[in-house]
Amino acid sequence: MPEGRQIIHGREYVYKYISIWNKEKRRSEQKREYTGRMINGEFVPNKQYRLQQELLREQSERKHGQKPTADCKRLFAGAGYLFDKIGEKIGLTQDIKACFPQHYNEILSLAYYLALEPHSPLYRFNKWAITHEHPYGRAIPSQRSSELLSQIIEKPKMDFLKRQAKRRSEIEYLFYDSTSVSSYSEQLKQVKYGKNKDGDSLAQINLALLFGQKSGLPAYYRKLSGHITDVMTIGNLIAGVDYLDIKKVKLVMDRGFYSEKNLNDLMKKHYKFIIGAKVSLKFIQSQFSKDVYDFDRRERYNSDTGLFIKTQTIEWNYKETKARSGDVVNAKRRLYVHIYYNDQHATDDKIRFNKRLDEMEGDICKGNMKYEREKECLKYYEIKNTSARGISFMPKQEVIDKVRRNFGFFVLLSNGVKDPIEAIRIYRAKDMVEKAFNDLKDRLNMRRTSVSSEENLEGKLFIQFLSLIYVSYIKRAMEEAKLFKSKTMQELLDDLDIIEKFQMPGKEAFYGEITEKQRNIYTALGVTPPA
Repeated sequence: MPEGRQIIHGREYVYKYISIWNKEKRRSEQKREYTGRMINGEFVPNKQYRLQQELLREQSERKHGQKPTADCKRLFAGAGYLFDKIGEKIGLTQDIKACFPQHYNEILSLAYYLALEPHSPLYRFNKWAITHEHPYGRAIPSQRSSELLSQIIEKPKMDFLKRQAKRRSEIEYLFYDSTSVSSYSEQLKQVKYGKNKDGDSLAQINLALLFGQKSGLPAYYRKLSGHITDVMTIGNLIAGVDYLDIKKVKLVMDRGFYSEKNLNDLMKKHYKFIIGAKVSLKFIQSQFSKDVYDFDRRERYNSDTGLFIKTQTIEWNYKETKARSGDVVNAKRRLYVHIYYNDQHATDDKIRFNKRLDEMEGDICKGNMKYEREKECLKYYEIKNTSARGISFMPKQEVIDKVRRNFGFFVLLSNGVKDPIEAIRIYRAKDMVEKAFNDLKDRLNMRRTSVSSEENLEGKLFIQFLSLIYVSYIKRAMEEAKLFKSKTMQELLDDLDIIEKFQMPGKEAFYGEITEKQRNIYTALGVTPPA
């Protein structure tokens, strides 16, 4: 392809000339395209030309296969090998390749890096890439990294989640929860002030996650505006689950997602659920108000759970509004109300509540009631302020007693699980989601958003989600093999990461020495060790 150069203001610019056919004039013409500059005798391409050449090189490698290396290389490859095999085993590699055919190797390399190098930002990837074997096989400049993140768009991302959902043949409960991710950014539209679950005073985005009970793997995620509350998210969760085409949906949620509308919406889709609910709800109070002071009877105690338990079957007033006609359908649906009581929790609740009352009384005496606390103080106290006696207060004992009688109780509602022991066992396993959020924030560097554009945020969240799949698989396998008794996950990955792979010109690559201890780790994680 012809090349030309031009010196402007002492700088030497490089162009290429492309022959094009002018249909109107019916003749061949040349178009000049800027490709870069000459600096100190070397050609430095511009961003667009460099990306074009990288894309052409990748297409050539996919078409003709990777050429034998011309250099001698010695790379750390043991942990990367583990991730390769995990990806093949759960179909992650195949699904990423199908959904992102142009960029799957780069996406996988970034996901490997985040999972293997905890707390490390993406801009440090190149330093790691030089010494480690990974799917892309070379460095990704920061400009290219930003370009890649912006190309992770919604359709292929959702197609990947759908493909992964189809591979989960087991019928499992899906734990649903959300968390907040703080941000300093003023450019991201969904960064809003809301209830920050980490206690930060910053604006935030919210992240919702579905997590499989049996597989131990994340199944779905959604980014939400920072001011959206948990109870508002169920409608879009249902839409997302519908797109994933998951059969026989069974959801587990905490009480923050409870509302009459949400239960009706879940019943409308014939989803099975276990959901927490506030003890103060009228229909729940009616189930145990008569024996609330005599709940801890011996016949209700279960030694395995350490709880006093009572279950009632009620008829739920189901309501459905027809989309076309607007007619409201009323019906009765069966609902199990599982009530649990823990006397130790009751004592802890009482101590916390009395401490809170002490703080409120101190604020009242000092005249230091902030706006957000004033409503709470007025709920529990009659407050008077006179010029003669100053501020005085009297506890509203009936209100306080009404709150105290609920201490130690919690409730689960289910339309599918009749046995209260099974219901609490499934619900307690929901801490998988909390652990996954901790992995995202602490290990995968999601404590703060560190991007300034919507496109890059979407892309980075997706790569962090992929990393979470690898981390969750390893954690589950380590728990089943009881490996956590002797080492942490990072220690295990470090043990494998030191295994080297050697590449020489014209020769087949081979791994360095592998100890019996390292082979046992691979086997315990369900992976055949390298030959």
